[in-house]
Order: sequence, then structure tokens, then C-alpha cells
Amino acid sequence: QVQLLDSGGGSVLAGGSLRLSCTASGYSYSRRCMAWFRQAAGKEREGVATINPSDGVTDYVDSVKGRFAISLDNAKNPLYLQMNSLKPEDTAMYYCAAVEFSRASGDYCALNLRVDYSYWGQGTQVTVSS
Repeated sequence: QVQLLDSGGGSVLAGGSLRLSCTASGYSYSRRCMAWFRQAAGKEREGVATINPSDGVTDYVDSVKGRFAISLDNAKNPLYLQMNSLKPEDTAMYYCAAVEFSRASGDYCALNLRVDYSYWGQGTQVTVSS
């Protein structure tokens, strides 16, 4: 059973920065995707960024490109989301997520594949005020 614990949210002024962290445990397979999602009040859940720990390939939703960076420590844990130049529109509950595969190949973590993530953190609130 994979368990994820996300943290690092808070309140920040527009233009500021936050770094979210997600500590994972319990993986069974080496092929994985990790991701950050967010859900703003009254809106659908949105995939923000993904990373494939095997090769470091990342993917971002257009609205955060150039501002956010998803990364992993050398040990592949924790997962981070560095958020710079924050905007009020970034206000949301942010969730880390993970999925693992017994078999996978290619660019299997890409956002546009709409991977069904199996494991979720509890969420950490990010509030950006103008």
C-alpha cells in the first residue's frame, strides 16, 4: 500500500513562491509516475505536473509552464513542486499522486494520457492573495 504525505502549502502574496513536498512509501514496482494535482473551489481537479522517476522526464499544464518545477531528490523521495511567480489563480488544494506499473514503456506519465493515479496525499492548501 503506497502512502503519500504532502505538505508545504500556505498563504503567500502574488508573485511569491512556495515549495510543496510529498513523501512516499510502500512502492511495489519500479515503474512509476508521480504528479501534482490541484483543485480550486468550485472547479474540477486539474493535473499540474508529472514526473517519471525512471528518467526524470517532466510534463506541465500550460498555465504553470515556466513558473512551476516538479522534481525529486536523488533518492527519488521526496517529490517536490517548486512554485514561483504565484498567481491568485493558483489558489487551490494541491495533492501529490502516484501510480505504479508492473509493465510500462514509452512516455507513460505524460499529462495528456490522463493516467489514473492510484494513490493520493491528503492535500495541502495553497492560497495566493493579490
